[in-house]
Order: sequence, then structure tokens, then C-alpha cells
Amino acid sequence: MNYLISGGGTGGHIFPAVSIANALRELDPEAHILFVGALGRMEMERVPQAGYDIIGLPVRGFNRSQPWKNVSVLIDLFRSMIQARRIIRDFRPDVGVGVGGYASGAAMKVAAWMGVPIVLQEQNGFAGVTNKLLRNNASKICVAYEGMERFFAAEKIILTGNPVRQNLLDGKRHESNRKNLLVIGGSLGARTINEAIKAALPELAKMDIQVVWQTGKIYYDKCYAAWEAAGSPVNVECCDFLSDMPDRYAQADLVISRAGASSISELCLLGKPAILVPSPNVAEDHQTHNAMALVKRNAAVLVRDADAAKELVGKACELIQQPELLNKLHTNILKLAQKDSAKRIAEEVMKLTKK
Repeated sequence: MNYLISGGGTGGHIFPAVSIANALRELDPEAHILFVGALGRMEMERVPQAGYDIIGLPVRGFNRSQPWKNVSVLIDLFRSMIQARRIIRDFRPDVGVGVGGYASGAAMKVAAWMGVPIVLQEQNGFAGVTNKLLRNNASKICVAYEGMERFFAAEKIILTGNPVRQNLLDGKRHESNRKNLLVIGGSLGARTINEAIKAALPELAKMDIQVVWQTGKIYYDKCYAAWEAAGSPVNVECCDFLSDMPDRYAQADLVISRAGASSISELCLLGKPAILVPSPNVAEDHQTHNAMALVKRNAAVLVRDADAAKELVGKACELIQQPELLNKLHTNILKLAQKDSAKRIAEEVMKLTKK
């Protein structure tokens, strides 16, 4: 069978796409898989690294703040759809899989016009623009949150969760007399979270807790300088990137994190108590919607980005010393975990080939 997978732009789209491809290949070792991405975007590098072929389209996002600049964007969209038609005619996919992002819109719309059944994967609790535009063309829509009927037809929705890194459950925890606070802002880091930790370093240095502070590469130098200026506190580990995330998660009693779809899926799978600080710099504020899906079930604590400087560290230091509340958050977030998501999505994709 031939499977066409399209989407990208951010790691939040690329990782699920590659995970679905891996699951398809496990279930169907003879599968032919082709990715379609957007030229100049992250997927053009990450997908070949994962061992798959990818073709880039000249598609770009619309400029919402300066609409008059969208003439060239529309021209590139038209060119992308012509190219997508050529790709689909030559590759002859049995099913198309769209995971969101610019390229997904062009490729999946053309695939549907050409009679190819398509499956959408929506990572967030608030549906993205691309998937909303494609919803009428989709045969099935795999989602990570309940209540997505407000965006998609109920009969098309399948609750599968988001694929997460395969080795996360392999982490090992070692005994410690100190509570462990893990602060993560994604591979690029989170400015607001970093600023809150920097300001609180003198306070954290006095506390009987271990802090693992992943700053992200672009913020590391300034954060490390602040750590040195605070006396290089031994109970605060400052690093730009964590290559051993399974062990770091296993050791953590409490996690401070952004509220991206992949991060939340990982926290649910591992049952980690968390304080979520949604990024305000994402389309349609979808990270707040992701976070609120947990907060409403008493499965996480929310600190808004604008309040992080004043509230974040104090709330974390207070919460990490309350084992009963930590256990309640652990129990509730674990109930929201969706296991084997990539395999379940792949199985839904393969059902369409049988039809």
C-alpha cells in the first residue's frame, strides 16, 4: 500500500507524523510512505533524518497582520496545489494522512479531490485552521481530547491521543531525600518560564529541593550567567538540552512545562503532576485550551504566561511540598492517558485501505 503523509512546520506536527509512519511500517513492512512538507520548514530536515522521503511544496502561511502581502502567498498556494496533484498522480496513494500545517492543507485537499480517502490527526484541544478546512473531506479524524464534536462531525471522530516518544516509559528513578522539580520549555526554551526561574534563583538556592532547569539553546547563555551570579547553587542544574528525558521525567515529582500537545500527552502517559504555562504566541491560543482540558478535571495546575513572573515559582515551591495534592494530580492526569496512539492511528489508516 502507498501512504501519503503531509504536515509539519513545528515539532508538534512532525513528531506525530513520523510516529504514524513508523507504526504503519511496523504493521505493513511492505508499505511505501511518502511525506509532503513545506519548503524551508523543519520537516524538510527532520523527516529524512527519520528515514523517509519527503517532497517540499512552496506553500506558506497567510500574513494575518498585513493582509495585502498575501497575493504572493496565494500564488504559492496555487503552485503548491498543482505540484501536489502531480505528486499524487505519480505516487498513487491508497490513503492520505494530514497532521496539520501549511503543506497538509494543500496536499490533503488535492488528495480528496482526486478520490483519495484521508485521515486527519488533530493534536490540540482546539482544532487548527488546516484541519478545520479539511474536516468535510476527511473519512476519519483522530483526536487527543474529548469534546472535539464542536469542531468535527461526531461520527468521524476517534479518540486516539497523540503519539509520544517511544522510550519515555523506560526511565529509571533513583531514591532521593529531596523533592525534584523539572522545568522544561521545549527544545527552544520558553522565555517567560526562564525569566521566572532566573528571578527566583536566590530563593531556590535556599530550598531543600532539587531543580533541573532546561533553558533551551537560545536562552542558555543568559540563564547560565544568572545561575553563576546567584552563586552557582548546587541544587539547581542549569542546562540547555536534556538528552535523557525518560530518566529526568522518572525522577521528577513536579514538572513546569508549556502546554503543547506533545508535552501534555507525555505528562498524561507518565502521570506527572504539572504546572502548565501556556504559550501566548501560538495560533488561536490553543495551548490554553490544551491546559484547560486538564485543569477542568483537576489533573494539572495553570499559571498564565502574564502571571508567571509573580506566581510560578512560589506556586511550584508550595505545591511540591504537598504530597496529597501531588498524588491527586498524578491520579487524575493518569486517567487521561492514551496508550499506543501511533499504532491505533495507523490501524485506522489501514482500515481505509481495506475498504
